[in-house]
Amino acid sequence: MKKWIVLPRRFYQRHPTDVAPELLNKLLVRDDGRAGRIVEVEAYAGDQDPAAHSYRGMTARTATMFGEAGHLYVYFSYGMHWGSNAVCGDVGQGWGVLLRALEPVAGLELIRDARPAIKHDRDLASGPGRLSQAMGITKALDGADLVRNDRGIRIVSDGTPPPADPLVGPRVGISKAIDFPWRWSVRDHPHVSKRAKTSSAG
Repeated sequence: MKKWIVLPRRFYQRHPTDVAPELLNKLLVRDDGRAGRIVEVEAYAGDQDPAAHSYRGMTARTATMFGEAGHLYVYFSYGMHWGSNAVCGDVGQGWGVLLRALEPVAGLELIRDARPAIKHDRDLASGPGRLSQAMGITKALDGADLVRNDRGIRIVSDGTPPPADPLVGPRVGISKAIDFPWRWSVRDHPHVSKRAKTSSAG
């Protein structure tokens, strides 16, 4: 197995549209052995972005998003599932990257146990809610430091570079700023969320 290197704080201290495509092919890792390769992401940019939770300023829900880069912002969506985001930029900006899909690469039995109704491995983490469930991410991990691994979760590199020609297109599941081409995915990857497979290149 390739050596894993934790992404440094400075990696995240940039605009989310710079961070997001470079997160592709990185690994989201739990201390219990679960790991998944990031294959789809979306950028959200605070007061520059009407679709961002942080657009109108900090609330109790979004406080983590306004904090230090390199932390995990977790939110409840549609009353059904958790979304997982890597906080970006400087303190106070409210920027982040939504982790939309993973390819499970380790701890598969634990991941399958977390998603018992799923018949095909390609569907285990193909969407933000599925990803969070597969990796055991709940509100308890909101604010977790992805750099220091303070709660058993981190993002690392195994040396695999981001794709040279990722699929680029509009974000999904939003009603504002729907024309922003701020979703990136590994082209033709079977584990990306279903709607992303039909997106056109930007």
